[in-house]
Order: sequence, then C-alpha cells, then structure tokens
Amino acid sequence: MNIHTPIIISASRRTDLPAFHTDWLMNRLKIGSCDWINPFNHQKVSISFQKTKVFVFWSKYPQPLLSYLPEFDKQGFYYYFQYTLNDYEQEKWEPNIPPLGKRILTFQDLSGRIGKEKIIWRFDPLMLTDKIGVEELLQKVENIGNQLKGYTEKLVFSFADITQYRKVEHNLKQKKINYREFTIQSMSEFARGLQDLNKNWHYTLATCAETIDLKHYGIDHNCCIDPELMKRIFAQDDDFVYYLTYNRFPEKNGLLFTNKDKNEVQRKDRGQRKACGCVLSKDIGMYNTCPYLCVYCYANTSQNIVGMNYKLTNKNNASIV
Repeated sequence: MNIHTPIIISASRRTDLPAFHTDWLMNRLKIGSCDWINPFNHQKVSISFQKTKVFVFWSKYPQPLLSYLPEFDKQGFYYYFQYTLNDYEQEKWEPNIPPLGKRILTFQDLSGRIGKEKIIWRFDPLMLTDKIGVEELLQKVENIGNQLKGYTEKLVFSFADITQYRKVEHNLKQKKINYREFTIQSMSEFARGLQDLNKNWHYTLATCAETIDLKHYGIDHNCCIDPELMKRIFAQDDDFVYYLTYNRFPEKNGLLFTNKDKNEVQRKDRGQRKACGCVLSKDIGMYNTCPYLCVYCYANTSQNIVGMNYKLTNKNNASIV
C-alpha cells in the first residue's frame, strides 16, 4: 500500500467532515493516520499525519468540531476554515442544512474562538435560474455579508458551471430547476454589484477556480490552500514558513535561509482543476458521503449516500470506507 505523509491536509472538499464525521476524524487523529481509496483507480492509500502541519477544514456547519479544536492545538496542528454560507433556504437547494441564522451564529462563534483571519466566508456556488437573477443573488450575499462584518476578512465565491458536471445537470432537470449559465456579462454585473457592497464591508474578495479576470472590480483569483495566508497566520513557525516559501524544510545547519534560496517555489496542486490556485495538499474525504444532498453538489453521484458508514467503521478503527 502506498503511504503518504502530507504537510497539509484538506478536510475536505469531497464531504463535510466537521459537520458529519467528527467522531471518525478524531479517532483517526488519535491513531495518527487514515486510509483513503482513490476514486479513479480504486487503489488504497495510507495517509500518515506524522509530518502534517495544517488541517484546512471545509464546512457548511462545523459546530460538531468546535469542542474538539483544543485537541488539535494540543497535538501541535494548525488549522483554518473554509466556511460556506449560502442563502438558498427559500429555494430548498440545501435540504438537510441547518437554518441560515444558526449557521451564521456558528460562524460568529468560531471567529471569536480562533480569530477572523482563520475563517473564510464562501458563497459557493452562485446560481442563476429563471427566478433568481444577479440582483437577487446580490441581495442574498448582502444579507449574509452584513452579519459577518467584523467576523471575517475574506469572501470567496464561484459561479456555478452546471454543464461541466453532467450528474448535477441531470439532478437539476429532475427537480425542475431551470438554471441559467453565467455569461461574461452576468459575471461582470455581479462583480460590479459586489464591489459596491464591499464599500461597507472592506473584505478581501476573490473567486474560486474561475478564469475570468475581475481585478478591475477589486476581485482576485483565490488560493484556498493558501501559502501566503498560512505564512501570515502561522508566522511563528519559521520552519513551516520556510517550507511554504521553498517547498522544503530548512537544513538544520543553524541558518534558516541560505544562499541557495534565491527563488520562491509554490508548488501548485496538480490534482485540482486547471484554474485552481491551491498548493499541494492531501484531501482525506470521500465522495458520496455527505448527507446535505445539495442540488448542485458534484461530490455525490446519487442520493444514496454512504456517509453514515463513517460511524460504523469507527468502532473497528477502520478507514473512511
């Protein structure tokens, strides 16, 4: 079996580990490793946490994980959160998610615990339909953004690209959701409106895995597994900052930086989409394990999820699957 020893762990793009699988995660943290099956070649991989420095958590409701964060601190792990807060309650596109007000309160609570610089707000994805236009989306974003002012420094968003995912397209048609693809014009219209809203918030604005250039609206391309952010929020760890800069740890010769270190190296994660700016990490989640059942989700290929198997395998100290 292949053994990976990642420096950065993504937990997870494929499922909401903090919301649904905290017991499993803490069990694996205690053991110091987990197994993962590659969804493409079905090969099992062992992932050791021996060299891990950072967990990047992705969640829509990480409340179940909050009481366990001191354990990560105790073991010397760093972490920050990609926290998705969408407002699709009226549309019922996220059927099993807690009420928006409850999710916002959890966001505020988490921000108070770990610092606003370590919690990033995502409105992801933005979706257009025959009933929701750019103006309606901006109203939804404004509602949340006003309540998060002072609790985060950054807003990241993406434009839904439905036709790229056939299963998602099929699901939307089955549910009679008349989606519309974004155009350059509608993207620009949204960006212009967001720029105006941000005069009140003063967030850093960024898109996730989008090729369109919106810099003239004050919107950058995001890097969710972000070396520059980690250099700033974990600046006390000189060796880790060195790793983020040069893609290797310093030699233990008494000198942190040497004459050989002339150019910074930021190794892009080749396992992500072409427009993704993330650096290398290892995702420990599995597809088809998220009970939210969001209509736009690409990580569940059917409504018959196997997410609760996490709790069953947990008894035998087994892996995710």
